[in-house]
Amino acid sequence: MRPAARRIGVRGAAPWDVIGLVLLIVIAAFVPDLLRALFDRASVSYLSIAINALSLAVLALTWDMLARTGQLSLAHAAFYGAGAYTTALMLRHLDLPMWVGIPAGGVAAAVLALLLGSLTLRLRAIYFAIATLAFAEVLKAVAQQAPTAFAGGNAGMNVAPLFRPVFVAGQMERWEVAYLRNEAYFFVYAGLLALTVLVSIALQRSRLRHAFTAIRTNEDVAGVMGVRPARIKLLAFMLSSAGVGMLGAVEAHRIGSVLPDQSFSVATTVLALVTPIFGGLYTTLGPIVGALGLSSVQELLKRTFSDGYLIGYGVVLVLTILFMPRGVVGTLGYAWRKHGSGRSRATEGAKAEEPATKRGDAA
Repeated sequence: MRPAARRIGVRGAAPWDVIGLVLLIVIAAFVPDLLRALFDRASVSYLSIAINALSLAVLALTWDMLARTGQLSLAHAAFYGAGAYTTALMLRHLDLPMWVGIPAGGVAAAVLALLLGSLTLRLRAIYFAIATLAFAEVLKAVAQQAPTAFAGGNAGMNVAPLFRPVFVAGQMERWEVAYLRNEAYFFVYAGLLALTVLVSIALQRSRLRHAFTAIRTNEDVAGVMGVRPARIKLLAFMLSSAGVGMLGAVEAHRIGSVLPDQSFSVATTVLALVTPIFGGLYTTLGPIVGALGLSSVQELLKRTFSDGYLIGYGVVLVLTILFMPRGVVGTLGYAWRKHGSGRSRATEGAKAEEPATKRGDAA
């Protein structure tokens, strides 16, 4: 009876995650035009804010994929920088189409994750975190000491933009050039986020979800039960790194340059770690909610406190961790389940008392 019930439950369950992905794509399609209609010239800056939110969502969701196995990685900046430098080097030394550099950045980051993971994923907890952080710093040092003719050295390299809107005098205003550029990049980031969400949903709806949970709960017991922790964690590590490597490649084109300190910045790793904690770990929705929330809070604090807004940003994060340890999504889900269970218990109690009441009335 139980296996049959489970099969029925799976088949009958509504694919809310897939519906959410479709809604995300539909909403993203109308965002640029809506911002332009509402804010006109200011839509250029609002589009930039939206792009930063999408970028942060990709960064956070890719980090969360590995965190589901219980591993605390501090190497996200390494894979981000690897993707950025891959596309920059391809443009500098190879006569290939510009768009090839984006998937190539993901492949390069995945290969690095394969090499790093094969050596370090047997480590646990703080030992793995320290190893991955050291790896990011090593890559930064390599980029800084690289020959200037090959990789720019400490001065970095310029990267051509993906989009170059042409100003047409008499038919458009100057600000519209910047708007068209941001609009094109917005759709690229939205597409990258949609791809990342699709991978996350596939992981959540497959058997890998249970394997991830088993490894995170107790790796030794998971190994005894037939799960191969080393292979599963390596797969998660490669998927996570491929996504952030592609993000680094896109960012290099949008920013227009790659620099060792910028591309391999520890701040990238910190944002990747903090955002899913704020939104809710081990989910697809949590990192996205965290990215939208933190981006909004950061922009609000910037406009309110031009100096020292990072202090307020830190206070918000500390308060969230103290009072919402499950994150925004986890806290709301817990409150909803608690409310639902309370209502169900009240209903069951009323049904249990109903026969006794009827007997009393009859007497």
